[in-house]
Amino acid sequence: MKFFLEQCLHAVQKAISTIDAEIFVVDNHSSDHSVSYLKPLFPAVRFIENTRNIGFGAANNQALASSSGDYILFLNPDTLMPVDCLINCLSFIRSKADAGALGIRMLDGSGNFLPESKRAFPSPMAAFYKLIGLSAIFPQSARFNQYSLGHLNPLHNHRVDVLAGAFMLVSKPVLNITGSFDERFFMYAEDIDLSYRIQRAGFSNYYFSGSCILHFKGESTRKGSLNYVLLFYNAMRVFVQKNYRGTRAGIFSLFIQVAIFFRGFFSVLDKIFLYPMKKIFLKWTLSSRSEGPLVVISDQKAYESLIRFYKQAGLKIPEMQLILPENAADLLQLQQVGSILFCESDQHNWKQIILELEQLKYSGALFRFHASNSNCIIGSDSKETSGEALAGKK
Repeated sequence: MKFFLEQCLHAVQKAISTIDAEIFVVDNHSSDHSVSYLKPLFPAVRFIENTRNIGFGAANNQALASSSGDYILFLNPDTLMPVDCLINCLSFIRSKADAGALGIRMLDGSGNFLPESKRAFPSPMAAFYKLIGLSAIFPQSARFNQYSLGHLNPLHNHRVDVLAGAFMLVSKPVLNITGSFDERFFMYAEDIDLSYRIQRAGFSNYYFSGSCILHFKGESTRKGSLNYVLLFYNAMRVFVQKNYRGTRAGIFSLFIQVAIFFRGFFSVLDKIFLYPMKKIFLKWTLSSRSEGPLVVISDQKAYESLIRFYKQAGLKIPEMQLILPENAADLLQLQQVGSILFCESDQHNWKQIILELEQLKYSGALFRFHASNSNCIIGSDSKETSGEALAGKK
């Protein structure tokens, strides 16, 4: 995770270059020596080190308590943002008198839109449609995929119920009224709960499509695992018990119990029988996709920096084909591309790279990313597996 955070911090520092801002990193007792690795690289960042994992919400609250800004951005470490992202977000949220918080359009490491970017509050029927699979069959249905607001165009701005904790920009005065994350939620649903309290206080939550970030998947609990099922649905149970009353709460609690039983049962089957086969198939698929040529989309200066990275890392320099950013669309004409490595620089920034990724997401290639001045190359191909990082010696 430290290499994903390294590139994230490089991107954030560029995004706040014209903004009066402070950056906090809360380390929840990570096992990869993140703080000792990152501190020398980012002397302006304030690190908070915990001796145990206190949970997502509690860790964010620690940084919030020390912050002084008028707006607070809660941000996952496995994200990359364009240089103009925060300026655009702040401009939009300030333009809306009723705005309490803002979320953003998010893509995964393969360029696919992440439906958790905009959501409705959970309901018994939404849970039922999701449980029986209708939400996946009819992803754009207002009825069957109401939880992910599938009927709302992700390229337009909307008032929504729930924003994702992976990128959640909140007005500090609003947080003073509503309070921050409820620490009873260790992981999952804390963003739903905070979004709910913001609405109850009379403010609106906005989904903003005017900027876009990458949010790599596979860096947290695997979606199909039993641990995920228990964490997620128990978090939903806490949310229901806290915020819903009467018949609605009773029906929803019943759905949650049924969901825990069925999802737990299938996750055990998945772990024993299906997951090993899926891993083998995924490994074979990714391996076959990576057999083609490695294409680097980069300007000449960043390409030379990439070569130095391989040498400093003591790695064999692979055969690479350089494509200048202005010719990136030409890759769609190639019959086979194995991997595409995007090299970020001042002339080829994350905003351009995200646009190129969306253009090339159907190319069948694996995507990797290298930030200027970073000591690593990162990527994430599937929510079923952890992301990958190729690191230098520093």
